[in-house]
Amino acid sequence: METINPILRHLLWLLMNPQFQRLLKAGALLLLCVLCGTVGYVLTEGRSFTDAFFLSMMVISTVGMNEVGPLSLEGRIFTSIFIAANLVVVTYIVSIFTRYLFEGELQSILKNIMQKQHVREMHHHIIVCGFGRYGRKVCEHLEANNIHNFLIIEREKNKVLEKYPDLSKISFIEGDATADDILKQAGIEKANAVITSLTEDAGNVYVTLTARELNPAIKIVARASGETVANKLYRAGANYVVMPDVMGGMYMANLLIRPEAVQFMELLNGIGEEKLRVDEFHYERFKDSYKGMSLGQLLKQNTSGAAVIGFKDITNGFEVNPPETRRLSQGDVLIVIGKDAQLKLFGDIYLQ
Repeated sequence: METINPILRHLLWLLMNPQFQRLLKAGALLLLCVLCGTVGYVLTEGRSFTDAFFLSMMVISTVGMNEVGPLSLEGRIFTSIFIAANLVVVTYIVSIFTRYLFEGELQSILKNIMQKQHVREMHHHIIVCGFGRYGRKVCEHLEANNIHNFLIIEREKNKVLEKYPDLSKISFIEGDATADDILKQAGIEKANAVITSLTEDAGNVYVTLTARELNPAIKIVARASGETVANKLYRAGANYVVMPDVMGGMYMANLLIRPEAVQFMELLNGIGEEKLRVDEFHYERFKDSYKGMSLGQLLKQNTSGAAVIGFKDITNGFEVNPPETRRLSQGDVLIVIGKDAQLKLFGDIYLQ
């Protein structure tokens, strides 16, 4: 059954695809013409089914009728009507097949099949619901951090095409993210996280509720227009809620109150000539020779230029500028700041 189900899914999708339905209609029309011609020649000429089928195929293909012998008056009248009808039918069928072979519709169908297969095989991925201003920025930031295992759900395909003209290079589902079947199609049960940045607050609440129900372990980041909606999103199961309007207001006020601090934060966000980044390094990924060391002993080997600015353990939470006596143990996380090259070198030195 496991090998049959994917085949059945592909067949069902093909049957529901408007492009493929046109091809099916053209094929059905051709079969109908052959059937009508065969029955017509059996009735008018008294031919056998085989001869009548051969005769109708000769008329449809317009290759001549010398091999079939003379026709009766009824046969000539039927043939005249049959030829006139087939001129229209064959012209339509040729136009349909031409579109599939030379205008890329067949290639488009094959790409869609491969895309759907790719989506079904995704796991531990990030689902981005909505590709408006915020959803677009989310995807850009994920790509800037070399995270490409994400999938976009958006109703308006043109929004995605503006950013990604070749949809075969990304994972994309055209549809309503608030629909359960669309989230299941996106692999919500196998995903690591979902970011819902829909325009409507109600849609974000619904996506949060559905995602939490379908995957209790998933991380959910949701957009809210205000604190009232934020509280609803937390109750619905969101791990993090972002209020862009509130953050924008704070940012503008801080530009006047503490401009230098804001400029430093912009460096952390990748704005400016010197781009800094904050990254996290988990104890479990450290080389065995470094596990259990104090920060003082550990950082003696640090030639990367990156700096440890924070420490988190499972008991006490975050600690800014931790002391050198602090020892690494199970579940601890180091928060490190530096340029991309420095952070990469830090990982090369300490991580497995």
